[in-house]
Amino acid sequence: MTHHPTSSGAYGPNSGKRASIPATVQNGPGSGGQSTPNAYLKTRVMSASPAELRLLLIDGAIRFCDQARSGISDGNHEMIFTGFSKARAIITELISGLNPEVDPELYERLTGLYTFIFTRLVDASSEKSVAIIDEVVELLRYERETWSLLVENLTSENTSAAAMEELPSTAPAEEPVKTSAPELPRIIPAGRISTTG
Repeated sequence: MTHHPTSSGAYGPNSGKRASIPATVQNGPGSGGQSTPNAYLKTRVMSASPAELRLLLIDGAIRFCDQARSGISDGNHEMIFTGFSKARAIITELISGLNPEVDPELYERLTGLYTFIFTRLVDASSEKSVAIIDEVVELLRYERETWSLLVENLTSENTSAAAMEELPSTAPAEEPVKTSAPELPRIIPAGRISTTG
């Protein structure tokens, strides 16, 4: 997946390039071919901002964790495998999308969180533990809420910026800008130059 910079600064060096759709987002559970939901999802992903793409990935991770949880409850091994595999792939994508050069402290925190979530997914898969899945989903929902607020703030800022009719002035309009340069002579009607004005 190609990442774009945002005002949060958490994305990599390929800014300005169109994002590709990760296979983990393209092929949700029960998806088949070019169905209408997949066409809708593809359009949504292609028109999303980088922060919205991250939100979609977190939504996907929650959805696949729920699928794995249902698989454990129903004894469906295919659902368990698919759910855990795709959830781990999304968490790996979230980690790889972080840029340590922009904000090293934020990078360390998010990498630690996503690595912990990945490790707990491995534990839940090997132990077939619903309790661990619930722990992971709770962390992902908290992360989703955080990113959802960020997306709302960015949308609000973009709307405010688009509504501005002209750029704000840095100097008051009534006062002329003063310079230390001497005044230039003015040309008066008879073709003479005056230095007094």
